[in-house]
Amino acid sequence: MNCHIMKRTKTWIPAAILILSGMATLNACDDDDDIVKPAQEETVVIKCAKPDYLQKGDKVALISPSYFTPMENVEKTADVLRGWGLEPVIGPNVGKVVDGRYAGTVAERISDIRWALSDPTVKAIICNRGGYGSIQLIDYLTLAELKASKKWIVGFSDISTLHGLWNRAGVMSIHATMSSFLAQGGTDETSTLMRDLLLGQVPRYEVAAHKENITGKASGVLVGGNLCTYAPNIGSQADATKGKDLILFVEEVEESMHNIDRQMRILQMNGVLSRCKGIILGEFTDCGHEFTFESVEAMLHEMLAQYNIPVLCGFPAGHGDVNLPLVMGAPVTIDVRTDGATLTFDIDGSQREVNTSDITATPTPAALRMKLAGKRE
Repeated sequence: MNCHIMKRTKTWIPAAILILSGMATLNACDDDDDIVKPAQEETVVIKCAKPDYLQKGDKVALISPSYFTPMENVEKTADVLRGWGLEPVIGPNVGKVVDGRYAGTVAERISDIRWALSDPTVKAIICNRGGYGSIQLIDYLTLAELKASKKWIVGFSDISTLHGLWNRAGVMSIHATMSSFLAQGGTDETSTLMRDLLLGQVPRYEVAAHKENITGKASGVLVGGNLCTYAPNIGSQADATKGKDLILFVEEVEESMHNIDRQMRILQMNGVLSRCKGIILGEFTDCGHEFTFESVEAMLHEMLAQYNIPVLCGFPAGHGDVNLPLVMGAPVTIDVRTDGATLTFDIDGSQREVNTSDITATPTPAALRMKLAGKRE
C-alpha cells in the first residue's frame, strides 16, 4: 500500500512541475517581446540591374503566363501600344486555352517567355493577365537566362512570381497594369504612368497620411507583390524575400483576414519580416472583415509594430481602380511622417513627382476587375 503511494507521489511531482512550468511559459508569451525569433538563415544579396528604357519604335511582347485572355483584349492592347509609338508582338501561344483557364500548357507558356527573352529586338514584356499558374513555371526557367536577357517584365497579381524570379536573377521588373486593363483604352493615369516609366520617366510618389502608418525612414530593395502569390514561393528560386535589407510590398484581393494573417505569419516564421527595413501596404480589395479589426491595415499594424520599422499604408497599387507602377528589385527609400509619406526610386531616369491623392480613375465594377486581371474569379 505504502509502496503504491510512493510511486504515485514520484510520478505526480514531475507532472506538477511541468504544468507550472508550462503556465509560466504561457504567461511569458503574453508579451510580444518574448516571441521566439526565427533563426537567421543564410540570406542572398538582391542587387538588380535596370533594363534599358524603351525608345519609340521598340518591340514589346505580349504574353500570357497564367490564365488566358480573350484575343480581343490582346488586340486592343496592341492598338494602345501602337498609339504610344511602340511595336507590339504577340506570343505564338497567346489565345490558347487549356483546362478551361490556363493560357496554354506549362510548356507552351514557358515557350512564349523564352521566345520573348531570346528575341534581341524585343525590349520589354507585358503580361496579359494574372489569375493563376505562374508557380508552375518556376523550375523550368533559369536565373541565368533571365539575367542574360535583362528585359523589363510588366504585370501584377499572379505575375508576382515572375517578379520574384526576375529579382533573384538580378533584373528589375515593373509591378503595374496588364493588357486586359490597357485594352480599356490606356488613357488613364495608371496606364500612362506605366508607359512613361518604360520610356524613362521615374515617379516620385507623395502619399497621403494613413491612420495605421508607422513613422520612420528606411532604404532597401523593393520586393513582393500579391501576398498569397509570393508567400508560397519561399525557399524556391523565385523567393526574392530571401534577400536582406528589404522594403516589402504587400497587396491582396478577395482574401479573408485570417488568410492574410496566415500568409504574413509564414513570412514571419521564415525570418522575412526580420529582414525588412520597411513595409509598404497596398490595396486590400474586397477582403474580408471577419474579425473586429477596423481594417486589414489595422490588423497588420498590430503584427508589425514590434519590428520598429516604418510602415507605409494605403499605397494605391494592387487590384483597385488605381494601380500605380512600382519598380521591383530597385533600391528605394520610404519616408513615413505624420503628415504623409514619400516613396522614391534610386535609379536613373528623369524624375516626376506624383501626388497619389490626385490620381483618379474610372471605377471598374468589381466583377469585371476580377475577370480582367484578378487573382481569381
